[in-house]
This record gives sequence, C-alpha cells and structure tokens, in this order.
Amino acid sequence: MSSEPNRADLGKDPSRVSGMFDQVAGAYDRTNDILSLGQDRLWRIAATRAIAPKRGERILDLAAGTGASSVSLARSGAEVVAADFSPGMIAEGVRRYGAESPGGGIPNLSFVEADATQLPFADAEFDVVTISFGLRNVNDPRRALAEMLRVTKPGGRLLISEFSHPRSRAFAGLYRFYNDRVLPVVARFVSSNAEAYDYLNESIRDWPDQRTLAAWIGEAGWTDVAHRDLSFGIVALHRAVKPAT
Repeated sequence: MSSEPNRADLGKDPSRVSGMFDQVAGAYDRTNDILSLGQDRLWRIAATRAIAPKRGERILDLAAGTGASSVSLARSGAEVVAADFSPGMIAEGVRRYGAESPGGGIPNLSFVEADATQLPFADAEFDVVTISFGLRNVNDPRRALAEMLRVTKPGGRLLISEFSHPRSRAFAGLYRFYNDRVLPVVARFVSSNAEAYDYLNESIRDWPDQRTLAAWIGEAGWTDVAHRDLSFGIVALHRAVKPAT
C-alpha cells in the first residue's frame, strides 16, 4: 500500500476511491465519530431501527467499511453480509469481528469484497439490502440501485442512509461553514489522510437532494419509496420495497 496520500475526486474512479479508503481504514470509525460530533452513532441507531432486523433474515450491508453498522444488525440474530470494495476496510473488519478476532468474532457476520455496481450475489438472495454513507462514492449510483434490486427477494426492503441537504437555509449555511472551514482543520489532526476528507466534503456538496435520490430509487424499479431527515437534513434515510411480483 502506498504511503502517499490517495485522494479521490468527483470522477470517482473505483481504484482511487478504494485506495483512499484503504489508507484511512484503521482510524476511520474514530475519525468519523470526532468529525460528526458523535452524530454518526445516532444515525447508525436510526438506520438499525428503520431496518428492524429479525432473526433468520439475510441482510446485505453494502459499503460496510469496518463493519460497525453490520455488527449492529447482526446483534438481532440476522445473517449479515458486510460488503465493501476496499480491501483495507474489509481486512480491518475481519481483524475486529472475524473468527480470529478477540472474543471469537460474530458467527452470523461475514465479510465480502464487492463492487456495488457488480454484486457477486445471486438474484433474490437477501431480505434486506442497506447502504450507509457509501452510495455517493459509487461511480454509477443508478446502476448500483438496480443491482441492489436484483439481489433482493420480492417483497424485500431497501434502506439507504446518506448525507443530504438541510432544508433550512440558515442551518444549511452553518453546516456548510463547518464542512468548509472547521472539518478540514480537525481532519488534519485526527486522520491519517486529511485529503481524503477534502474529497468526502466535496462529494457531500455534489450529492443530489432528497427528492432527486428518491426519484432515482423509483426509476430503478423500487416501490413505496419514502424518506425522512435526520439531524435537520444533514442525513436522510431512504426506504423502499421490491415489488412482490
């Protein structure tokens, strides 16, 4: 792995984005906790509650990173596949939660390296597919939404947790000030690759609003599309269902 900082751009070349996440894997969760002022924990709880995982369900957690969101789902007894296209993230997840990890790991949690636009799974394999803060890093998000539909069982569910756009102009201005002026300074102290967070900031700014993403989900073939805002619209939870027939 190169020691030079790997900074992706809005072209979102898969190899560059993957390499960037490889470099920040070790401290990724801690850095996110600091930069989000602890809000990432609340967003994870909200996503888990929205999914309402049940024992016996098979859940695909895409862009799972080191598996923090996957562990939350697996505690319900559901069989969870944590997938990410960054080998470094997957390795860190296996180190923390795999069979050789302290405590013996979590038996109903597995890790798979996977590209969201070309999922290595069979049709109709999962009861639930979820992706948290990863769809905007995919170079073809609409194709990824179609792939998620393909691997979901008829009647199965989709849950997307993603950064979005605050509706209040005043709060949006405050949020933009934090992202543009405060976050880069803090990232230089707490991250092993501060330039990666420059890209992540740009990707948030460039990402479409709630209604546009909802339209993409519907165009991919999902039904019952709905969303709700978290933290005044900094994040939105998007839900949908695969048609039963």
